[in-house]
Amino acid sequence: MGNSTQTPETPKHTTTRPRISFLGCGYLGATYAICFAELGYEVIGYDVDAAKIDLFSSGTVPFHEPGLPELLKKNLESGRVRFTTDIQAVADFADVHFICVGTPQRKGEHGADLSYIEAAVTDLSKHLSRKVLIVGKSTVPVGTASWVQELVDRHAPEGLGAEVGWSPEFLQESNAMHDVLRPNRVVYASQSEWASGLLKDVHRGIMELAAVEDREVPVVETDLATAELVKVAANAFLSTKISFINAMADLCEVAGGDVTDLARAIGYDQRIGNKFLRAGIGFGGGCLPKDIRALSARAGELGVGESFRFLDEVDHLNSRRRTHTVRAVADLAGRASGPNGPDLSGLRIAYLGATFKPDTDDIRDSPALAIARKLRAARADVVVYDPEGLDNAHAFAPELSYVKTLAEAVDGADVVCAMVPWEEFRTLDPEALGQQVSQRRILDGMNAFDPEQWTAHGWSYKGIGR
Repeated sequence: MGNSTQTPETPKHTTTRPRISFLGCGYLGATYAICFAELGYEVIGYDVDAAKIDLFSSGTVPFHEPGLPELLKKNLESGRVRFTTDIQAVADFADVHFICVGTPQRKGEHGADLSYIEAAVTDLSKHLSRKVLIVGKSTVPVGTASWVQELVDRHAPEGLGAEVGWSPEFLQESNAMHDVLRPNRVVYASQSEWASGLLKDVHRGIMELAAVEDREVPVVETDLATAELVKVAANAFLSTKISFINAMADLCEVAGGDVTDLARAIGYDQRIGNKFLRAGIGFGGGCLPKDIRALSARAGELGVGESFRFLDEVDHLNSRRRTHTVRAVADLAGRASGPNGPDLSGLRIAYLGATFKPDTDDIRDSPALAIARKLRAARADVVVYDPEGLDNAHAFAPELSYVKTLAEAVDGADVVCAMVPWEEFRTLDPEALGQQVSQRRILDGMNAFDPEQWTAHGWSYKGIGR
């Protein structure tokens, strides 16, 4: 079995830029691969999905991320980035391998599924011929890095001494290029001075760009466990903040308050801040829901589950937003709710938004799409329009109706549900829209509109906590 941190073959550290691979060309790995090529590194992206690799190799990004297709084409032409399904080519090429595969929620459980990490690390390790650094970037339960090192030691050639480090990602969909090239912090962990030096070289391009732009990028070099915890801790905190303001929205509704004024007032407190205090239909996406569940599950495995019980309520409160919103639509339309929920038969709903946030085509755990399905289950005719997410939404929820323009969606509608704050929806004109609908009723699931403006144009307006 190979020694993970001390070996006579350990190469001397130099300050030349290492060659980098990104294993897993989903949203995370592909974005990093393209952006690190833009920073001047030689990069290879790897995935087992040949169709996906063909798309990237031809200059096509198979998901929506503003600016990324142009950057991909530029760096394919320069030769700094290429994509492959050949794991031997990846093993031979790179000095540092970033693991960027998915860690979805285990089916029927709250814990994370690490099978994709196991497959990628095992396959890579078997093909190594020299000492390299393998760095986890996927979001994982604390303790995963040590297990990954065991996998490497077990499957890599005897005595190679490949090491494992960790460097969490902090990408926000629709802002991912900026988050890679101009991060608000860099966090990484290593097990030796050699690996630490390599990680400094890997991030040298980011620091050089920051120096040119006269910015500072804080660097936190820490231990493996802390590096694993940073991302899930951040997501748990943000999830708690969102669920808190949504709980206050419920209280505002019954007490006659306005949650937007409340959020603005407490947001001026520098200890709190005003971000993530917009009440609405709840959080979703590929990170926050699964990460808080995985963190709670891992805490239970380590014997400190009691301290994280609040996260279960954060999750439940977020899920309850969906039923709450269906009731709000029923109230707006004057439909009573029975023991099995409201009957919305014959109600035509113009449903604006299907993705979990604007400027993406990602519908994973989208609260908007989940609510649309609940409205359809209540027998409403739900007509969905989204600027980018229609194909993904249709594949996931084929029972809904989909149209390609805003005008088609609102034509003859009894209720307009504005659910995702795309710019196209935020700038709706109440009078112009009123000429297209059957009834002037709007549910502002984004809390983006001025209620007085809409009511002045004859609309029955309902927001969240207002």
